[in-house]
Parts: sequence; structure tokens; C-alpha cells
Amino acid sequence: NADPMDNPIPKPADALQVRVRSITYLGEDVNAYEVVPLDVEELPGFTAGSHIDLYFRDGRVRQYSLCGDPTETRRYIFAVQKEEAGRGGSKAIHEIVHAGRILVISAPRNNFPLREGARHHVLIAGGIGVTPIMSMIRRLLAIGAPFEVHYGARTQKKLAFHEDLTALDLGRRLHLYIDGGDPDKGMRLQEIETRAPADTHFYCCGPAGLMNGVKAAMSHRSSEFIHFEHFVTTGPAPKVPSELMSGQGDTIGVGFKVNLAKLGKTFDVPDDKSIVDVLRENGIQVSTSCESGLCGTCRTRYLEGEPEHHDYVLDAEERRHEVLICCARSKTQTLVLDL
Repeated sequence: NADPMDNPIPKPADALQVRVRSITYLGEDVNAYEVVPLDVEELPGFTAGSHIDLYFRDGRVRQYSLCGDPTETRRYIFAVQKEEAGRGGSKAIHEIVHAGRILVISAPRNNFPLREGARHHVLIAGGIGVTPIMSMIRRLLAIGAPFEVHYGARTQKKLAFHEDLTALDLGRRLHLYIDGGDPDKGMRLQEIETRAPADTHFYCCGPAGLMNGVKAAMSHRSSEFIHFEHFVTTGPAPKVPSELMSGQGDTIGVGFKVNLAKLGKTFDVPDDKSIVDVLRENGIQVSTSCESGLCGTCRTRYLEGEPEHHDYVLDAEERRHEVLICCARSKTQTLVLDL
């Protein structure tokens, strides 16, 4: 069988070659991968909450949060949880990637940044969702900002980074939860919210149940204070939401038109294709990565029309003038892009 990590296909100009220097066991089915630059002395700097794309030969791209110290530029550390029922990327990494291996990654991007000037920070993590939280903890310690961490896992063996957290000596700022699958033993999200000052910023990464619980507990707070990092672990990357599929049988309807203002071209976007699909079919190359609204690579300015957003990246203000063309649709007959 072909090695999916071997001789990656050409990627964007900012793609980086790195070598795996070490692999560390963090917990059940979770490894940390330390990578160092191959042809340069330093890697691009990053901010707490950043992630990288990891490129596969077959075209797959997976996003992994950087969990090391943001001040380190001679190495990156990211963690991967092996998902038996996932899309195959995590299994390939666990089974094939070894120390000395050369990987191709992107420069770091951040869709989950710290608001460093906040009065207080509450970091909430579930399972492998702790990975971006680790870099945030290191940064908050460095700048002396007030914060607290709430981190839960199903079992002690799945509590990744436990040794690192212990070494950071967080004291009463660290709250760990081992629920064994029993919600009654998990985080008391409403109590966490009630104790936090009015202008606290909350950051959450973890499984859907935890994310939804945080959204419910924080429902009366302004969305500008609530921040989420979403990730996909199972199933194919979604393109067009099923509820938007109006085609019947062999008939596929034209969902809307996309107009490219700079190029002076207009294309039909049918219900079974994304804007990105249509642009590529017409010879227009656009940069994408996850193609599921998670990474922000394809964010594009729009000039007219009303998009129907399906991403997890843009906030309310950004959605007034930007759109992720890998997953967005249009509520109006035509969407005009600044392309």
C-alpha cells in the first residue's frame, strides 16, 4: 500500500518541511509530535491558540493545534489522538510517522486567539481539546494574567498533558474532572459561569457535548466574550449542508450565482457543489485546506449579496464583509466576491 505521508503533493508557497525529532506518549491513544525545521534555523512564530495544517500525499489535510510555548521558534509540538472511527488521518500518523520522518506542514494560523487584555480568562477543555489550551496556559503564565483551567476526560489514562500541567504548578487555577462517562461527575458549567467576573473571556475546545453545554451556560453573555475552537474527528468533511440540497432525483437545481468582481465573471453554483468546486471547475485556483469551515484558509471578502454562513471561524463582525467559500451558500440570488 502507498504510504499516505510519503512525497506529499505540491502545496502552497508557505508550506514548510519539518523533521520529527521526538514522539511522546501523552495518554491513551494520544501522542505528542515534536518537529523541527529542516532547511532553516527557525520556524515562523505563532500565537497561543494557533494551529497548523498537515499535508498528506493523497490530498488530505488535517489541522492540529500547537501546544508548545509560543516563544519557541526552533520547534513545534502538536498532539494527535488516534481515532479508530475517524477519517484515517490520525491512524496514519500514529502508525506511520516515526522519529526522523519528514513532514510537510503549513505556517501557523490562529482562529482561536487569546484576548490578552481581558480581566480574567476561563479555559475549558475536554479530551484532546486541551491541545490549544496548553499554549494559552503557557502564554497567560508568561504575561501574568489571571486565569483558571477546567479540563475533563473520561478516564485518568485519557487525561493528556497531565504531567505537563502538574509541572506548571497551577495550584487552585487548575480543575480536573474524571467523569467516567457520568455527566454528574463532570464540569458544573453553570457554576463556572456564575463565579466568573462580568467581563471574563471564555475559551472552549472539546467534544460537541461540552461545546453545546458551554454555549447554553453562557447564553446570556455577549458572544464577543465566548470563543470556541472546533475540530472534526469523524466522518468526511462536509461541503454543502444536507438541508440545502433541493435537487430531486437526477435534477440538480441552481442554488445561486457567484460573481467575481475583479475578473468580471459569473458562475452558477448548483445545490450539490460548493463555491470552491465551481471556481476550480472553471480554472480559477483558490487556496483551501480543511474545506469544512474550520480553518479559515479560504476566507474571502464579499461586496454584495447576503451569504449564508456555515463556518466555525468568522465572528459576527467579520461576517459582515467576509465569507468562507468552501462551505457558505447565498441567501440572495447572486453573491459578489472580491475576486
